[in-house]
Amino acid sequence: MSDDDDFMQASDDENYDFEYEDDDDAEQGGDVDVENKYYNAKQMKADAPEEAIEEFLGVPALEQEKGDWGFKGLKQAIKLEFKLGRYEKTVEHYNELLTYVKSAVTRNYSEKSINNMLDFIEKNAEDAAANECLEQFYSKTLESFQATNNERLWLSTSTKLARLYLAQKDYPRLTAKARELHKACLKEDGTEDPSKGTYSMEAYALEIQMYADTRNNKRLKGLYEKALSVRSAVPHPKIMGVIRECGGKMYMSEEDWKKAQSDFFESFRNYDEAGSLQRIQVLKYLVLTTMLMGSDINPFDSQETKPYKNDPRIAAMTELVDAYQRDDITQYENVLKKNQDLLADPFIAENIDEVTRNMRTKAVIKLVAPYTRFRLDFIAKRLSISIAEVQDIVGFLIMDKRLRGSINQDAGTVEIESRADQDRMHAVADWTTAIRSLASFVLNEGEGFKSDDVGGGMGNFGGPGMSGPGLSVQDTTAFLTSQRTTTTGRRKGNRGTGK
Repeated sequence: MSDDDDFMQASDDENYDFEYEDDDDAEQGGDVDVENKYYNAKQMKADAPEEAIEEFLGVPALEQEKGDWGFKGLKQAIKLEFKLGRYEKTVEHYNELLTYVKSAVTRNYSEKSINNMLDFIEKNAEDAAANECLEQFYSKTLESFQATNNERLWLSTSTKLARLYLAQKDYPRLTAKARELHKACLKEDGTEDPSKGTYSMEAYALEIQMYADTRNNKRLKGLYEKALSVRSAVPHPKIMGVIRECGGKMYMSEEDWKKAQSDFFESFRNYDEAGSLQRIQVLKYLVLTTMLMGSDINPFDSQETKPYKNDPRIAAMTELVDAYQRDDITQYENVLKKNQDLLADPFIAENIDEVTRNMRTKAVIKLVAPYTRFRLDFIAKRLSISIAEVQDIVGFLIMDKRLRGSINQDAGTVEIESRADQDRMHAVADWTTAIRSLASFVLNEGEGFKSDDVGGGMGNFGGPGMSGPGLSVQDTTAFLTSQRTTTTGRRKGNRGTGK
């Protein structure tokens, strides 16, 4: 039975248990009893874990010098002790294990084994005591590998510790650790070290998540733009998924729906590439943003999202966007009532109200279109919402000039202005503008009215002896006629539209 089966963790270092590199070690150890004791303990750990721990801890004592078998025995004992909740003993034996990395085992093997050990502890830490034990593991690992100048493992462990601080919402210590990581990722001249770009990006991702949680958009935006400007690293797609997801939420808070949609799509694509389950949640955010944009484009039309269109985990969001794009308020409300679990996500709960309001606003416009007068309670009953909300929506439409009318709060009614009256007022306004234009032209551009015969008799408006530029009676009459015809035509056209 392999260690992978026992602990459900794919750890390449456990494959050493089945290879033949240990023959020389057995000879140097002086006896095959060490190897036999180790494998006997492995046979016991499924049915008798406590006895297996004693056997594993007995392996190092059989070695004359620290070697691979003792290292492996301690690893197995530590995992079993952690599973049984013996956290103090786990930390004690982990300290002993760290003494092997200096000389007893190779650098690469020890680094790989310690990384896998920390991953195992992190995945199985389910309560506060386990997390405290995990934090001690990280701290002791950092002390050990800083002393041995193993910078790569120090960076990896520091990143894991910063991730733990984020999960615990311990933001002061997370900030301090992120600062250490950024400093460690710089060259002596203060420029970014390309070989450590991945660690730098992960530090940015952790800080961005912290500022997203605390809603510090100013700091979030600065770090977000800085992270995207890093070109020296090829980060894991999951890291980019985190950064883009937080960017999408940031743009949502700014009501920049287009940029939010773009970031959520990129986040989904990266999570999908990384095989992360977070892709489903981000896809819901993408659908939500599409509705807020008022876009007619179905978010499931793209090649990347199409395979998830019929996924039961997002069926509710699919139905919502379908109802939204068809302006079907009844279906939209029914989907929300049947899928209250959608509101379990705080981000969706916070933003879905805006979508619902948009749907109800469009429904009100459709309902009142045939009427010149209606009651607020009539709309409230048809849409199954409160009268106060109807009044709020109608008031918004009037202020936004999408509805011309007035609300009588005492009577609970709304009077819509007559279209014919509006057209008549517009025609009068146009006529007034034309008269003012003519008067301005006559007074500013001409010296008076005159006939074609300058200085002519009684028919001359300019009077005898007047000279210079002026307007003839024919010109004036033609101008007035054209203005009147234009205005009248516009008025008639408007009246036809009102019908």
